Amino acid sequence: MGAVSAAGVGAQPLWEAARDGRCQVRPLKLERPYGGRIKIAAQPQDFDPLAHLEPELLPYCDPFTQYAIVAADEAMAQAGFARKDIAGPRTAVVIGSGIGGSKTIDDEAHKEYHTRERPDPLTVPRLIPSAAPTMLGMRYSCNGPTFAIASACSSASQAIGVGLEMIRSGAADRAIVGGAEAAVINGSLRSWEALRVLTPDFCRPFSAGRNGIVLGEGAAIFVLETEELAHSRGHAPLCELAGYGTTSDAFDPLRPNVEGPSSAMRQALESAGLTPDDIDYLNAHGTGTYANDITESEAILRVFGERGARLPVSSTKPIHGHALGSSGALELAITISALREQLAPPTIHFKGPDPKCPVDPVPHEARRVPMRAAMSNSFAFGGINAVLVVRRAR
Repeated sequence: MGAVSAAGVGAQPLWEAARDGRCQVRPLKLERPYGGRIKIAAQPQDFDPLAHLEPELLPYCDPFTQYAIVAADEAMAQAGFARKDIAGPRTAVVIGSGIGGSKTIDDEAHKEYHTRERPDPLTVPRLIPSAAPTMLGMRYSCNGPTFAIASACSSASQAIGVGLEMIRSGAADRAIVGGAEAAVINGSLRSWEALRVLTPDFCRPFSAGRNGIVLGEGAAIFVLETEELAHSRGHAPLCELAGYGTTSDAFDPLRPNVEGPSSAMRQALESAGLTPDDIDYLNAHGTGTYANDITESEAILRVFGERGARLPVSSTKPIHGHALGSSGALELAITISALREQLAPPTIHFKGPDPKCPVDPVPHEARRVPMRAAMSNSFAFGGINAVLVVRRAR
């Protein structure tokens, strides 16, 4: 796996920030003046694309694609693959992004409506959500099924789950999967402010006094392959991606309900061949909004019963921000590291329990937890739910 996040370049810096409870939310940095109320975000700091990518690629790459390539290069290297080692028709590329080239859209709109500059002729190939998977496909010469998934905040988790199902079905032997987003821009911030879901200070999932999310950016990419292929080349995998479930609430564009998330969790368990008692840690969607945390808490209790109140359930969004379509990938990277180190990361900024969220949020400090398997939840506007289960590799 590989990552780019507000913690920097690399999956390890992301995990260390989550493990140590180090908030990566900082004062907002934008190219153009922003007159809104919210002045904070979780943005990759001092990210220099030329330090990681060939100059000839950059005209085709919005920041979300840049992040995806850098994260994928790390994942490929960790998997022991040179750039063309998994070339050919048996490798799929599936990347989730809620919006795609947000900065390109914002920049070109500014030209059209304000400066009256000529548009960049590469605007369209740079802004489309499929830019990330197609650029990865070209980079590694992957000719298998290649596409983007745009399911708001469930995009990355669905992309990872679809990659799992493609390998299980025999449609591919390997898959490059994950999510990428770079939507901390003027227009996006204005729109999120209008929804009244952004906190001006601290994201506090499951806590009394919580008042919203902090936007983030980044990417996390994974290389999936069958157990047989990994063992045949003498490679020790990080973990087993064991289960995937996805459902739709079919209820409301904004308001969550309980049935959809709980059904997705049950599907993921069934897909993994596990029971609720086999899950030892849950990385929650945990946005820090009033309604989401109540709904997710109730869904967890429906699936895990009375044990759900004792199960370690943390949200790492106060660390890396809510990175929209890439959140599920960033959180899976953290979940995998938690499983490998047998350590549940904390939910920081926690002020105190909310009786309407009767779960154990691992407040303030990481906790040593024996883990056989772990779950990661992603729930999106429109009621799209995606849940992943990982367990320790044999």
